[in-house]
Amino acid sequence: MTRRQIADPFDEDIPLSLTRRCVVLGQVVEFRTHDAAWLALVDAAYGGLPGAVMQPEAPALRLDLFVSDAAPTWPLDAAPPAPQMLGGAGVRGALLDANHAALAVLDTGRAVVRLSRALLVHSYHARYEFLEFAVYVLAQHASRMLPLHAGCVALGDAAALIVGDSGAGKSTLSLLALAEGLQFLTEDSCFVDPVSLRVAGVPNFLHLRFDALDWLHDAGWRERVQASAVIHRRSGVAKWELDMRGGWAPLATGLPVLRHLVFASSRPAGEQPLLRSLGTDEVLARLRDTQPYGARHAGWAAFEHTLAGVQGWELRRGAHARQGAQALAALFKLPAPR
Repeated sequence: MTRRQIADPFDEDIPLSLTRRCVVLGQVVEFRTHDAAWLALVDAAYGGLPGAVMQPEAPALRLDLFVSDAAPTWPLDAAPPAPQMLGGAGVRGALLDANHAALAVLDTGRAVVRLSRALLVHSYHARYEFLEFAVYVLAQHASRMLPLHAGCVALGDAAALIVGDSGAGKSTLSLLALAEGLQFLTEDSCFVDPVSLRVAGVPNFLHLRFDALDWLHDAGWRERVQASAVIHRRSGVAKWELDMRGGWAPLATGLPVLRHLVFASSRPAGEQPLLRSLGTDEVLARLRDTQPYGARHAGWAAFEHTLAGVQGWELRRGAHARQGAQALAALFKLPAPR
């Protein structure tokens, strides 16, 4: 052990002089690091995002990001093992080993993330399983909003959540909805205020299966998708990671209010209408079934009560995916509930 390691065994004295400040999920987040590779990863995740701050007077959340030069314990040409989730005593974490960990202390709004340089090369796993994890748990705790596994599109101050199982076509539906005049807010993770029903999301990426090209007739969009990076999910599914930023796609810029809950189904509509209205009891039953993590949070009872004024729908598949996008866009033309 070196003299420096004895004097600073926890690496607390490493100067974190490189910084970024971003608005993420309605929160101001400050990132501090000693390594430019981390800043590149932060920019890839959160750079260029529109954002509205929910509570301007609230202190910024802070993530301290460290790099280790330790050799990885897995083959360099393979994806890293999946981290293990842990929690207790107001701390939540994602842990692979001593050199690959994210620890968030919820009540302080602070987190530390330490990754090896080898894992930073696997930018998708580093970003999604460590960086975004830490931001997500801190932002949810600070905002007291409900975390939902759902996509979201918007039009001005109105939002529609898209709920559905993997493979239901939510991402393709969201992309095609932009051609119908809607705005993109998030692909599969959002926060909802249980009383005001304001929705926060991160409009950075859409992950598209390769067969999504079958439904894209705009040559520019097809070229953009095909030029995207390919990521490999833990499930083994490969997808394009389409960056929604850069001004080419309409993004939601504020915190729209939830007006519609859409449950995307893989069942074909056949001769029936694509959209089927759902009663309040069925909406709540489907939400409880699809949102077990969100349902355990404080505020869920208030959320269910407020949802009495939100219309629920089942959206079945048409002969062409664009029909679903058109049906989704048509919801925003309906009169707002009183």
